[in-house]
Amino acid sequence: MNQKDDIDVLARTIYGEARGESRLGRIGVAAVVMNRVNKKVQAGYVTISGLKIPSVAATCLKPYQFSCWLKSDPNREKITTVSAKDAVFAECLEIAQAAVNGKLSDPTNGATHYYNPKLCTAAWAKGKKPCAKIGTHLFFNDID
Repeated sequence: MNQKDDIDVLARTIYGEARGESRLGRIGVAAVVMNRVNKKVQAGYVTISGLKIPSVAATCLKPYQFSCWLKSDPNREKITTVSAKDAVFAECLEIAQAAVNGKLSDPTNGATHYYNPKLCTAAWAKGKKPCAKIGTHLFFNDID
């Protein structure tokens, strides 16, 4: 995968996970992906010249990490067919490009996980204290 793939897949992940959130909420989702890549916490990897390297796209597409990519998720069709003509997706592309290029600040305090308690429960969050709340998402930086 290359930088263009990283930007596209990250933008689609942001769109699938946070299109109903504010810009800051979308940035929060991008920050979580980048934190996973940079901290190698649940990162996805690609092999280049025999070396395993953490990848933004591989992290987003890693099985069971971001529900919007599950084949059973109703968002899956939306994220695979949306184009930059959609204003929200255009913003997601902009955020993704900034994130991949290292020009995005992290409003989540280093979170590697998040969830929306209005939509689901997260067993992994039981007994953990969120490090940030942005919109409807709770963010966590103390998940093993």
